[in-house]
Amino acid sequence: MKPIQKLVFIYTAFIILFLTGCQSHQENKAVAYTYPVSKPLVQDVMLNDEYVCQIRSIQHIELRSLEKGYLQKKYVDEGQLVRQGQLLFQIKPNVYRADVQKSGAEVALARIELQNNQALVEKDIISKSESAMSAAKLAKAQAELEMAETHLGFTEIRAPFNGLVGKFGDIRTGSLLDEGDLLTTLSDNHKMWVYFNVPEAQYLNYMKNKRKNIAQTVQLKLANNELYPQSGTIETIESDFSNTSGNIAFRASFNNPQTLLRHGETGTILWPKLIKKAIVIPQKSTFEILDKKFVLVVDQNGILHEREIVVAEEAPNIFILKSGLKPGEMFLLERQNKIYKGDKIKYKMMDPQTVIKNLDLYAN
Repeated sequence: MKPIQKLVFIYTAFIILFLTGCQSHQENKAVAYTYPVSKPLVQDVMLNDEYVCQIRSIQHIELRSLEKGYLQKKYVDEGQLVRQGQLLFQIKPNVYRADVQKSGAEVALARIELQNNQALVEKDIISKSESAMSAAKLAKAQAELEMAETHLGFTEIRAPFNGLVGKFGDIRTGSLLDEGDLLTTLSDNHKMWVYFNVPEAQYLNYMKNKRKNIAQTVQLKLANNELYPQSGTIETIESDFSNTSGNIAFRASFNNPQTLLRHGETGTILWPKLIKKAIVIPQKSTFEILDKKFVLVVDQNGILHEREIVVAEEAPNIFILKSGLKPGEMFLLERQNKIYKGDKIKYKMMDPQTVIKNLDLYAN
């Protein structure tokens, strides 16, 4: 063997021995540590379908000026709770009060004229038709009086129902109002209507359960991610599906005794659903490669195998699997960077029920 060939041979042998020693060291290191493994938990799980929703008052109206005139006084403030019939705004009533007095005087005059004509009819001085004309004149005057009193009443803007006063329009005391000018809004918030859209599959499931007289209630998650304490009842469904989204609108009602909910709020409807015999694993046991999820399956000899899984549902800290793992298969509870597929490890079996409970889940 030539010196150069001999040197290359020695160098190659050294490299092989070095790599073999490193691999042996890594394997020994992997074998020296005991890794926790578990099996999928198979149980019934209650999850929630989530739908963005709009919250509306059961009654929400605009209060507008019914007469032209100067705004004399505001008796309430924005956001104030008012009672039915409570005076909210006063339009200066002087002109309308004068019209009432004028119409009242005309009624009195017409009544006197009718009484005189009736006396003359009894004495055959005038005909009955003249007396009838006086009666018609009195009826006209009374109608004009009622009209004037109605216009005078319109100068007082009162609450038509119990509710919360909204934002004032562009008005101030002394502002000249035209008929129809916006004063404020009024919301009856003792009960709220919550609107949300659901896909066709959910609609069909709802109708099937309704025919079976199965009670179906929903929860409301507020913008701060807290659950509203009252449950909601689905009351109505829109007649048509949307041609663009394929969804249909539902309306649920929520009692609002503490008036926490306000008109115009947004939130999320949580519609519970039961998944029977769900295959549950911790999210931390999975890893991603090119948008696909995997777990490391451990066989009876402690050899790691990479396995792709398909997730059917996701909940806090867990995945419910559609495919990829069978109930009796073992998987590594948490992937370690120092071990890979094909490695042989020592493992310790962890009870699936205990593993899931320690994740602090909302699973049953």
